[in-house]
Amino acid sequence: MAVQLSVGVRNARLDQIETTIGTSAVLKIRTGAPPADVATADTGTVLATLNLPADWLAAAASGAKAKLGTWEDASADAGGTAGHFRLYASDGTTAHLQGTVTATGGGGDLELDAVALTAGQKVTITGFTLTDGNA
Repeated sequence: MAVQLSVGVRNARLDQIETTIGTSAVLKIRTGAPPADVATADTGTVLATLNLPADWLAAAASGAKAKLGTWEDASADAGGTAGHFRLYASDGTTAHLQGTVTATGGGGDLELDAVALTAGQKVTITGFTLTDGNA
């Protein structure tokens, strides 16, 4: 039998993610596949940089934690096809979380209104939810 955790423990683990990363996290959308792990150097071209709200994730419930508020970049940094994202502390350099990017409904870890971006266009995150395992 696999280890199982209560919903309370799963929620606490998820809430700790936002606490550890801190307020006003920075999200960067990049081209290409994500690096092997978060400790590996950044890869791809930065297409969009989003300064997230001070409280950027809703409180965890039922073992999941979703984006809170509006996640937008009014003007994309560069053009290209979004492939992955990295979430950084407010310094914009300490990476804590990464994953895949798809268009809305595409099943990526983070979903955008469109993955083909042009410099200067508005970029909107339409979906992002963390789900804790060991249910």
